[in-house]
Amino acid sequence: MTSIHDRPFRFGLCVFTPTSRAEWIAKARAAEDLGYDVLSVSDHLGMPAPVPTLLLAAEATERIRLGTLVLNTTLYEPTVLARDLAAVDRYSGGRLEIGLGAGYDRAQFDAAGLPWTPPSERTRKLERTVAELRRAARGDHHAVFEQAGGPPLLVAGRGDRVLRLAAEQADVIAFTGTAAVRDGDGLRLGDPAEIAGRIRYVHGLLGERISDVELNIPIHRVLAAGGAPVSDVWRNELDLTPDDLAELPSVLVGSPAECAERLRERRKDLGLTYYSVLEPEMESFAPVLEALR
Repeated sequence: MTSIHDRPFRFGLCVFTPTSRAEWIAKARAAEDLGYDVLSVSDHLGMPAPVPTLLLAAEATERIRLGTLVLNTTLYEPTVLARDLAAVDRYSGGRLEIGLGAGYDRAQFDAAGLPWTPPSERTRKLERTVAELRRAARGDHHAVFEQAGGPPLLVAGRGDRVLRLAAEQADVIAFTGTAAVRDGDGLRLGDPAEIAGRIRYVHGLLGERISDVELNIPIHRVLAAGGAPVSDVWRNELDLTPDDLAELPSVLVGSPAECAERLRERRKDLGLTYYSVLEPEMESFAPVLEALR
């Protein structure tokens, strides 16, 4: 049986910049050529719509798997979402991976004219969506997936209730790598001890499932050398020393060989084996990917 600490690495690329059809096709093919395992799209207003973008990527590529990182389940009716995702899975030849979250950005809800509901209500919608997709995967549903048993299911979050759901139901558990903030206030990176605490909390929840589940976290920045100022993806300045910066799981500092060794250490210590590289770092991470293969 594969241990969580020696599972093979997987690397995804999360794309989110609106662009032309030709540029999207070129980006998808570049990700495949560079050796990324998964091409994922996010789910925010002002960014490309997930389902049509994945279908375009499916037509442009042959090998790379296609995912969502992550769908905001509060925006969707679970039965209709299952139908649409099943179509993507069929039309991509069974390459879909489904990533789900409860939604965290109040500004998105306001812009969409939707009520900003309490965390407990948003989490219940996430739970309903997971249950609906699992039902579809069993064949007890109008939606029919191409992949036997349904596509791999990723659940992302940092709160206890979402992580408990992920530990019970998900094939992939995605950690945000963020700090605890007041609900709706936006996100910022957590400190290394805080992030490790969330990961070890999930280790305790998984029990016998620990060898069956992938643990995922984003990579925001790949830096040749440490030093401030450095910003995270939300444009928060990270006022950290080079040594502190190097300890953040979402940041890599050093040569490709040094970064590769850092990822091996994190696999051994925390069981992190699936990394989602943010689009601006596609080229800078490629030498690290090569060093690991």
